[in-house]
Amino acid sequence: MTAGSSCARAFVALGANIGEPVKHLRAAVVDLAALPGTRVVARSSLYRSAPVGLLNQPDFINAVVAVDTLLAPLELLHQLLAIEARHGRVRSIPNAPRTLDLDLLLHGNAVLYGSELTLPHPRLHQRAFVLRPLLEIDAELVLPGLGPARDHLPSVADQDISLFEPL
Repeated sequence: MTAGSSCARAFVALGANIGEPVKHLRAAVVDLAALPGTRVVARSSLYRSAPVGLLNQPDFINAVVAVDTLLAPLELLHQLLAIEARHGRVRSIPNAPRTLDLDLLLHGNAVLYGSELTLPHPRLHQRAFVLRPLLEIDAELVLPGLGPARDHLPSVADQDISLFEPL
C-alpha cells in the first residue's frame, strides 16, 4: 500500500442496526486506529436515528470519527470497505439493514467526483445522523463547497435522532 503525500484530517461516519450495533461501532474505531499511517483523533457520542429510505427496519446507532491519515482518499475508502466486510457487512439493496456502515465524509479539503468516491460525501449535509455527531467533534467545521456545517442543521431539524451514549 502506498501512502498519500501528506497527512489529512478525514471524517468517517459509522452506522449499524443489526447484530450488536454498539459492539460493531466500537470495534470499528479500534480497526480505524490500526490502519497504517492513521490515528483516531476524535470520536462523537453514539446517536440513535430512524432509518432513511427503507423504513421497515430497526433504528440505527450512528457516530462520527475524525482521523489523521497518510492514506489517500481512495486508499482510505478501500480500507473502510475491508473493515465493513470483516464485520459481516452484506450489500444487498440500498439502505438495507447492516452490521456496519462506514462512509468517508471528508478527506482534508478534497473535492472529488469519481465513480468510486465523491467528496465531500454527497448527502452528509442532508442527514442529521451525520451532521450532529460531526459538529459534536468539530463545531467550526467548514464543508468544502457547502460552507459551515452548522448552517445545514436547520434543514435536518425534523429528522428523528437522539443522543444514545458515549462511544
